[in-house]
Amino acid sequence: MSVGESTAEQRLVRVGARDIAVAERGAGEAVVLLHGGGPGASGMSNYARNVDALAQRFRVIVPDLPGYGRSSKDIDQSDPFGDLAGAVRGLLDALGIDRAHLVGNSYGGAAALRLTLDRPDRVGRLILMGPGGIGTTRRPPTPGLKRLLAYYGGEGPTRAKLERFIRDDLVHDGTAVPAEMIEERYQASIDPEVVANPPLRRPAALRTLLRMDLLRDQRLSRAATPTLVLWGADDKVNRPSGGLLLAERMPRCDLYLVARTGHWVQWERPDLFNTLTAAFLSEESE
Repeated sequence: MSVGESTAEQRLVRVGARDIAVAERGAGEAVVLLHGGGPGASGMSNYARNVDALAQRFRVIVPDLPGYGRSSKDIDQSDPFGDLAGAVRGLLDALGIDRAHLVGNSYGGAAALRLTLDRPDRVGRLILMGPGGIGTTRRPPTPGLKRLLAYYGGEGPTRAKLERFIRDDLVHDGTAVPAEMIEERYQASIDPEVVANPPLRRPAALRTLLRMDLLRDQRLSRAATPTLVLWGADDKVNRPSGGLLLAERMPRCDLYLVARTGHWVQWERPDLFNTLTAAFLSEESE
């Protein structure tokens, strides 16, 4: 493992040609928390209400995915979910971890599911919250997802665009989001490297679009990894109906639909999320 500069929260781990910023707390079985792909997102900001609770029982590893936070900004846009899955697998290698539980929200959920399909031997249990890539070729994008994908288009990123997305699309109760969080995410979203190379984009080719719909992956129906899907009933970014599609397709998938909650279950309902996550990850596999 090659470690570069550090902050109180993070260190940089060299994974192939990229640096991945990582925060760690706790001890025990490894649990990797993968954040979503909204503008200005990062690992610790997405899981600020969960890390300390989970670290009481697990070794909690929170990376900034490539393209976000302090990590390198390049992503293979021809296969973004596969590239992110490879980066997470490389991070596990660098940390000397053979097998870890994965927890993924939205974009990070798609990456976690793709890694589970690619290398099930590296994943213990899987928790997905409103994951991306579920039936995306079956219906047009939601208005929330359209606004997310359009953030860097038109006049470019603005604080008003980000605030509308977070308050109106990301959560059930927009008034609960502090202005400081929006400002922090806005400043991260206008990093010149990110503006020049936005990590989350509309697929440019049909092949990429089809590859990013994970319901089309034939391996899904054979996936033996114990999986828990948490989906906010009021999710305006990824349709909650995706949870039932996963539960119907995956042989060991439990589904929990969370009332009065949007796309950000782990932030909006932290006590419920922390309790369900700890219990599910602590279950003995059959």
